[in-house]
Amino acid sequence: MFDNLVTFFKSLPSSDSGKEHFSKSDPRLAAAALLFHVMDADGERRTVERKRVAQLISEAYGLKGEALKRLLDDSEQADQEAVDLYSFTSIIKRNLDEAARIRFIELMWDVVFADGTAHELEDNVVWRVAELIGVSTRDRVTMKQQAALRAKQTVQEE
Repeated sequence: MFDNLVTFFKSLPSSDSGKEHFSKSDPRLAAAALLFHVMDADGERRTVERKRVAQLISEAYGLKGEALKRLLDDSEQADQEAVDLYSFTSIIKRNLDEAARIRFIELMWDVVFADGTAHELEDNVVWRVAELIGVSTRDRVTMKQQAALRAKQTVQEE
């Protein structure tokens, strides 16, 4: 399930010039901020969700220690300060083609289902993000169904 997230993060263009700071226009920051947003949508942040996202970002970009902490902190702060989703979705839409945007919605669903269930507020966040980045209702629902199936299979395997 999270292999797709690693692949997605690796596909994002990097505006990092070797610095430990991530600008507001960095697609990695925008994507991570949206993941924080969907994690928090149901009012319950689960440690396992944050740990998985941190691990995947670390693997995808080779970020460790202070650099990883900085991206996570910057992303979380950017999400908390944002007045809307457009500041993030516009960056995603500019930097990703249609297939990659659909894959991002799939990854958002994977984060939603990481705890085994989708709350209606999480569903709403994914719907709004999908609309803003130009992912069709059909693709959004298909990605939700696939993520739900993967989550159910993961629970059965454990």
